[in-house]
Amino acid sequence: MLATPDRRTGPAGRPAGFAARIGAATPPNRDRAVDALRAFAILGVVLGHWLVTAFVATGGGEGLRVASPLKSMPGFTPVSWVLQTLAVFFLVGGYTAAKGYRAGEPWGPWARRRAARLLRPVPVLLLAWIPATAALLWAGFSGDTARVLVKLVLSPLWFLLVYGALTALTPLFTALWSRLGVAGVLLPLAATAAIDATRFGLGGPQWLGWGTLLTGWLVPFYLGMAWANGALAARRTAAAMLVGGAAATAALVLYAGYPASMVGVPGAEISNLNPPTLAAVAFGIAQAGLALLLREPLRRWMERPRPWAAVALANLSAMTVFLWHQTAMMAVTVGALLLFGAVPGLHSLPGDPGWALARLGWLPVFAAALAAFWALAHRFERPRGAG
Repeated sequence: MLATPDRRTGPAGRPAGFAARIGAATPPNRDRAVDALRAFAILGVVLGHWLVTAFVATGGGEGLRVASPLKSMPGFTPVSWVLQTLAVFFLVGGYTAAKGYRAGEPWGPWARRRAARLLRPVPVLLLAWIPATAALLWAGFSGDTARVLVKLVLSPLWFLLVYGALTALTPLFTALWSRLGVAGVLLPLAATAAIDATRFGLGGPQWLGWGTLLTGWLVPFYLGMAWANGALAARRTAAAMLVGGAAATAALVLYAGYPASMVGVPGAEISNLNPPTLAAVAFGIAQAGLALLLREPLRRWMERPRPWAAVALANLSAMTVFLWHQTAMMAVTVGALLLFGAVPGLHSLPGDPGWALARLGWLPVFAAALAAFWALAHRFERPRGAG
């Protein structure tokens, strides 16, 4: 549990409470902008799932099916542009992997250490959902509802597998960087374009698209490595990424038939995210450019004790928040249905702006549930015995 901030003042007359102690404990050479970007990416994923995942009560309140406001309200699409922040995750991941790897370091111990940090809290979530599924069935929910909810819990885990694979391959990408520099990003970009051209333009098998899980997300990951090596320091470079990525995304949506939503929409013929398309990759390049443009403002903002304390705490338990935010939303949804029956914003069809307003009202409740799960589960994110 977090310590209670005290109200004493430091030598400069400022509060010497919890936030100030976190700032004092932070190494002076730490790039706080990187942590801020990671925290904002986490916030985007959490809010994105909470806003675009709807549950509709069926069968007299004994079942739930998944719907999406993106399908029934096309005007909701810009939400996906703001809150689909996965490229920022991979950008920061490439940066930290490049900073953490030393040429000549044995690959096995390094990869195991990185994988353990990523996967350590996953078994707790999986084990918790065994009795949770049994409780759903005991409460009278159908097997179909239980399967839907478990699938929503498991579906974000693809991110960990891809992120872990790219991190494990960092030595290979480091060698690529030493030969090609920034131009190396053209290889996964061209591979993604070729896969899309084959499956969309040439009638190739759709399973080829799953190759873009690696090639597509390698683009921002490799750009993060370039950032770590000082190749993207110029603001004009970041601006070119932002403008060029946005223009390419718009062209692909307007003229090549890619959907405008940057997340999947139920029933849509093409999803930009599952697996990632060339449009999602272009959008990710624009996001990476924007993130790089925000580096200096974020660094200055992170010099303030309270914003930095919030970001530091979010990074300490980032995986716990990522893994449990879906469970928090579902716990509120199921609990409200059992206690009150179907209520707007939780169990109603997302077909009008009234649903969106009602859902916004439920976000603080989701956040409170997530805080409760965090209190129970965040200790499993660190090695046993860690302080």
